[in-house]
Amino acid sequence: MAALSKSIPHSCYEIGHTWHPSCLASYLQITQGAMEESLKIYAPLYLVAAILRRRKCDYYLYKLLPELLRSTSFLTANGSFYIAFFCILRRILGRFYFWSPGFGAALPASYFAILIERKSRRGLLTIYMANLATETLFRMSVTRGYIKPIRNGEVLLFCITAALYMFFFRCKDGLKGFAFSALKFIVGKEEIPAHSFLPETVYARVEKKIKDREEVSRRMNIIALAKKLVDTICKHGPRHRCCKHYEDNCISYCIKGFIRMFSVGYLIQCCLRIPSTFRHLFTKPSRLLSLFYNKENFQLGAFLGSFVSIYKGTSCFLRWVRNLDDELHALIAGFLAGISMMFYKSTTISMYLASKLVETMYFKGIEAGKCPYFPHADSIIYAVSTAICFQAAVMEVQNLRPSYWKFLLRLTKGRFALMNRRVLDVFGSEASKNFNNVIPKLDPKFITIKPELPIELF
Repeated sequence: MAALSKSIPHSCYEIGHTWHPSCLASYLQITQGAMEESLKIYAPLYLVAAILRRRKCDYYLYKLLPELLRSTSFLTANGSFYIAFFCILRRILGRFYFWSPGFGAALPASYFAILIERKSRRGLLTIYMANLATETLFRMSVTRGYIKPIRNGEVLLFCITAALYMFFFRCKDGLKGFAFSALKFIVGKEEIPAHSFLPETVYARVEKKIKDREEVSRRMNIIALAKKLVDTICKHGPRHRCCKHYEDNCISYCIKGFIRMFSVGYLIQCCLRIPSTFRHLFTKPSRLLSLFYNKENFQLGAFLGSFVSIYKGTSCFLRWVRNLDDELHALIAGFLAGISMMFYKSTTISMYLASKLVETMYFKGIEAGKCPYFPHADSIIYAVSTAICFQAAVMEVQNLRPSYWKFLLRLTKGRFALMNRRVLDVFGSEASKNFNNVIPKLDPKFITIKPELPIELF
């Protein structure tokens, strides 16, 4: 805590923009680099999104470019405003404190930047940055010994999150929009509460359809007879009257769910590896095999497949035991299904889903009149979260998520790594821990503190 009151009298050139002594020139260089990278990031993103959403021609003519430029301006402003407030804060305070080069400069910069972005995208950006900031704070606390990490903590968090998500999914009007559609795709429409009419009536109807189909299938060829055999196996077997998977028994229902989602997870991971694999297609053709026979492909498939099969199996088991279909079954089934993350451990996935769950519960509280509504809360949370991440990027990059650090380097054309972190070591956060070889070459004409003299603390 004593380090928080200390300060160093160095200029912004000696600490921040060490590649150029001019604040204005440094600002323009950061702005130019950030704009180039922002266009490279958002141009293919918006184009692919428009194609997937099957946008009409009018969107490409009148809306695509304005939306692209607005998001590009937002991301560019995040980088350029930071270096601007970095220098402004140094001139106002006259020196650097522990919080000023990171949190202090990034807080106003991030707030003004997010106001440029469209309102429809602010919520998603806020959730992402809040998730990242929470993870960063957790790592900081572990480093300082405030918190002791729990073994497989990300799996436990996912179990709790999955339990609540599945409960809201089963409740009437519990989930809406993308979350509901995603869970409907993953676990199937059989678990939706909209199907909660009398099972006996529907079962009789389905039985009649199956019998009619069997009569027709007698005239089919050998391939159709094989399909009939599979249908017969699915039809005969344990099935509770409350189960809504009327064309399958409980065992085949779980097995089919595993195979389906295992295939989806496997294909997703294959698609993610296509760009990196095809870059080496001509230099190392043997790497093409790794696209299909990769450990991560099977891990993601096993994660999704086991999640669905455990959830469905537990739900069927509870229906058999309690002789009814209850929304509370989803709490137990969801928690047990969360254990499937042992196949594909990911702190990022657990934290993101937990953040989205908190957002969902908060908005439900607002609808019920039990939680207050704060105007511009998304912009404020985004600014604070981004400021926390920038504080880590300046003072203790070892506690920042590596993917986000690489993103900052890309956005600034590598200039974020050129900060004089050796001087910042006096604050006790090991700022130069991963930058032992970075020694900025400063122009002696613009240096206020001579390097050979010890750094004076106040």
